[in-house]
Amino acid sequence: MIHSILKDRPTKLLLGFTAFFCCNALIADAIGTKLFSLEKLFGLRPANWSLFGQSGLGFTLTCGVLLWPLEFVITDIINEFYGPKVVRRISYTAVSLIAYAFLMYLLAIRVPPADSWIASSPKQGVSNLQDAFSAIFGQTSLIIVGSIVAFLVSQVVDVWVFHRIKRRTGNKHLWLRATGSTVVSQFVDSYIVLFIAFSQYFTWQQILAFGMMNYIYKFSVAVLLTPLIYLIEGRIERYVGHETAHKMKRAAMGMEEEETPGAIPTAG
Repeated sequence: MIHSILKDRPTKLLLGFTAFFCCNALIADAIGTKLFSLEKLFGLRPANWSLFGQSGLGFTLTCGVLLWPLEFVITDIINEFYGPKVVRRISYTAVSLIAYAFLMYLLAIRVPPADSWIASSPKQGVSNLQDAFSAIFGQTSLIIVGSIVAFLVSQVVDVWVFHRIKRRTGNKHLWLRATGSTVVSQFVDSYIVLFIAFSQYFTWQQILAFGMMNYIYKFSVAVLLTPLIYLIEGRIERYVGHETAHKMKRAAMGMEEEETPGAIPTAG
């Protein structure tokens, strides 16, 4: 029975997408404690923009944003071929694993360190590894809560917008529902973390300005990654076969019995 299930190509694809989705989310949250300058990354001068009364703004982002756009690409692909119920189940799984990971980080911080380990990296400029470990993995509870809530809410928004557009367009215009759902959900994601984690430290003007700078980056990446969605869709159709892929898309929309009125199924 298990062997026959694992030979089913749509099932194998879903297992792979689920593993990547959860792993990518865990890594993004783990590396999200580091901030980097997008301008420096590309050798550019600081943007020095002014928004909402805040001047000198640049693209100072968490390293987690390097990976989060891939989460929304995978979300759109799973939406397209497996439907919103599967996306929600995978999202809940990812959130559970993120919460579990943070609990393990906290446990690891509280475990008494070995004396030989604490001072074992002076050549790397780290005089106390325990302090460094705690600083990197010891995110505040508000940041953890904000990250989890933002992830869940943005996923719900992404699924809703994606299927609202798909109900109107059928299997046409994948770029529209994929990009449209992502840019809306990323706007929500950009502000929820700031509101929950930093509202007691930042003014409303600062939150609006910082959130907009983050959103501009996410919006740009969402547009740039649109060709990747078409590439993945094409590879899936070749892997499972055109007929199977079409049936998967119909089932994802709850259309096993009848087509959506006015929708013309196409490959793209």
